Amino acid sequence: MTKKEQRFYYCPKCGGKLAYRCIKEERPRLVCGTCQYVLYENPAAGVAAIVLNAEKQILLGRRAGGKYAGLWCIPCGYVEYDEDVYCAVRREFKEETNLDIEPVGVFTVQSNFHDPEKHTVGIWFRARVTGGEPLAGDDLDRVGYFDLSAPPPLAFPTDRVVIEYLLADIKSLLQVN
Repeated sequence: MTKKEQRFYYCPKCGGKLAYRCIKEERPRLVCGTCQYVLYENPAAGVAAIVLNAEKQILLGRRAGGKYAGLWCIPCGYVEYDEDVYCAVRREFKEETNLDIEPVGVFTVQSNFHDPEKHTVGIWFRARVTGGEPLAGDDLDRVGYFDLSAPPPLAFPTDRVVIEYLLADIKSLLQVN
C-alpha cells in the first residue's frame, strides 16, 4: 500500500495521538499511542434512486451549492448511522425532489473515489414514484427528466457509470422483446 495522507490525529476514545502502524501483517492503520484503539477508516454509505419516466428519461437534480454547484446528479444522500438503506433512499429522495418513491430493487453498488475527503460506497436503487409533485429541495435547486443518452453535465463520475449501465440494460431489454 502506498503511504496516504493522514486525516485524523487524535483518538475519538481518549484523545491520544494517532499514528499509522502495521498490525498483524495488515495494511497500516491509525492506532492510538495511549489506549491502543484502532481507528478504521471506512467509507460512508450513500443511497440514490433511479426514477425513469414513460419515455425512459431519468430524473436528475441540479446541485445548489458547494464545489458541485450547477452540476447534475441522480438524487442521493447519506445513510444515517441508525437508518435502514431502504428508509434512507425514500427520505433522501423526498428531501431532494418532493417525490415519494418505492424502491423496487438494487440496480448497482459502486465505490465513489471522486472526493478524497469522503470515500463513499453508493447503492443505486431502481424506484417508482408513488406520490408528490417534483420540486427541488435540500441540496438541489432544479429537478428534471433527461434522455439517458444526453444527460447534462454531471457532478459525480459514478453517476455517468450508472447511466451507461442503464442504457445498456434498456438496449438489452429492447433486443429481447
